[in-house]
Amino acid sequence: MITNSAGVGGRAAQVARRQLNLATRHQLTAAGIAPGTITSRTSRTGGPWQRLLPRVYLLQTGPPDHRQRALAAVLYAAEPASDPLSGDTAALTGGAALALLGIRDAPYTPADVLVRAPRRPAGIPEVRPLPTTRWPRTITVSGIPSTRPVRAAADFAARAEDPGLVRSVLAGVVQSGWCHPQDLHAELRGSRLLTRPAIRAAAAELLAGVRSVAEARARDALEATDLPTPLWNARLYTPAGAFLATPDAYWPDEGVALEIDSAEYHYTRDAWHATLLRRLRLEAHGILVISATPSMIRDTPREVFAALRTLLTLATSRPTPPTAHARGHQQLSLPLLY
Repeated sequence: MITNSAGVGGRAAQVARRQLNLATRHQLTAAGIAPGTITSRTSRTGGPWQRLLPRVYLLQTGPPDHRQRALAAVLYAAEPASDPLSGDTAALTGGAALALLGIRDAPYTPADVLVRAPRRPAGIPEVRPLPTTRWPRTITVSGIPSTRPVRAAADFAARAEDPGLVRSVLAGVVQSGWCHPQDLHAELRGSRLLTRPAIRAAAAELLAGVRSVAEARARDALEATDLPTPLWNARLYTPAGAFLATPDAYWPDEGVALEIDSAEYHYTRDAWHATLLRRLRLEAHGILVISATPSMIRDTPREVFAALRTLLTLATSRPTPPTAHARGHQQLSLPLLY
């Protein structure tokens, strides 16, 4: 059984309610709770309080959730006398901030927290304080002061060591609609991160229209062939101006589309029905569709591209051209200046 704000009253209770049942030692003593009382309530097995981080306490029994752990990191790094929820002296960033937004593969820990330079709180295994003179605008996500997604993505990329993880997380931020690829590129450039090959490659894919790791692998494999370059995630419209679909890759001159259908997103009856309906709409407007799974792109790309080559060849001689067209689609090359 979880007991919330166990043994807390008055001003301390107000602090706990604002801060997901969390409080710092400074806040508790300022509310009139004696240091000895804090120690006794956190030293006994079973509570009623828990010491999550140095000088940061969870005022409940039972384990903390992801939100509480994230806010605890901000409380640890914030200026003790400040309002930690204001975002003025500490803000969650990097993978932990992106994980709160639901970005797949973004790690909750260690939590990166921006702090205003020249303050430099000591780092601990759970929290990495990041002093900065480039203080960003902050937002509140699930009650936690955080950087905007574009800054969180750049801060994550700056410290991630796995190129594949960088690729996946940056694609997830853009695919989820949290930022535009050009805004992300500008932030990476402003942070001087485009000199790193893995980050520069991921940024180039996003500018080209790629929105997932599966699409990025397909783009890599296609670039090793002599097949023409497609548009990635182009929005297709009917002649009357109605939206038709957004295929993963599209060859507008030939009217051929490649759809990369992951079982993760297509395994339910409704999702599979929607996939088939989208394909029927494309084919009704004269677009030839090749469907493949991410594992086919990874393990048997030659078979997939052989089928693509056949359709691209057939499309050039068919008497009825496709009636759909891409509108407002612009793919950009990576700027040479970093």
